[in-house]
Amino acid sequence: MKHNKGLHHISVLAGDPAENYDFYVKKLGMRMVKRSVNQDDPSTYHLFYGNEAANPGSSITFFPWPRAHKGIPGSGESVNVAFQVPEGTEDFWKERLNAENIEHSDIFEVFGNPAIRFQDPDGLELDLIFSDQPKEIVSAFETTVPTESSIQGFWSTRLKVANPDATADILKDIFKFEEKESEEKLTRFATDAQIGSNVIIEESDDEQGKGGRGIVHHVAFRAKDEEELAELREKVVEKGLHPSPIIDRHWFKSVYFREPSGVLFEIASDGPGYDVDEDFEELGETLILPPWLEPRRKIIEDNLPDLGI
Repeated sequence: MKHNKGLHHISVLAGDPAENYDFYVKKLGMRMVKRSVNQDDPSTYHLFYGNEAANPGSSITFFPWPRAHKGIPGSGESVNVAFQVPEGTEDFWKERLNAENIEHSDIFEVFGNPAIRFQDPDGLELDLIFSDQPKEIVSAFETTVPTESSIQGFWSTRLKVANPDATADILKDIFKFEEKESEEKLTRFATDAQIGSNVIIEESDDEQGKGGRGIVHHVAFRAKDEEELAELREKVVEKGLHPSPIIDRHWFKSVYFREPSGVLFEIASDGPGYDVDEDFEELGETLILPPWLEPRRKIIEDNLPDLGI
């Protein structure tokens, strides 16, 4: 079974939903590809941002709770999300971040690639990695960032773990990542996916992180379809870990489990995709509810805060 597709999505806890939307869509130029609710708490949003093509490997999703306390990053968590932007766009992005009053680092290197680091409004550490070329545009979505400079999808996420060998075993044996290179306490693993192809493991003896806004809730890896999802779930069982049953998330099927250092992993199928319930050109423009919540639409809509769109 060939499986080397990399990251599917990354889900994060946030604070104010309007501030979150403003940052990722208006300031960073991402596309809102799905506006929905937390299926376990329909009084709160679940917001999905991605590249203009809404590809797996590009979507960062948020559960925004306006009254959420600030999380504390630590061991057993993803502590960094890195987006891939076209090489040669360093000056554009420095000027863009300055114009939007987003404090940022100078250009530095992440495994040989130019990068710039900053935080989102809730303190999530973000990198832009300048790598590869712009992808072909497939939608009429008009981003606030020119196509030739826009976010292409994930470059990597960095996992801070106490037991790097056990985490590496999961990446290599289940998700077919290959170990590529190391720098001090960091090791990069990669697949040949066009986006979402890297995971960085950071060996850490820090205390366990504490959930809250600005903290990654889970990291999702791609499965081709439900059949492959079931096969990968079985491999998780064989590792002595305890995956969830296959859960229907409407846009994909999912399995969740904690890897040995405590990071919550998800395996998500590529299909049916974000356009299963709305036109591709209109993704994210209206509140989409899974069928089982549709009868409560009026109550749910009345309780959700204004996004300021």
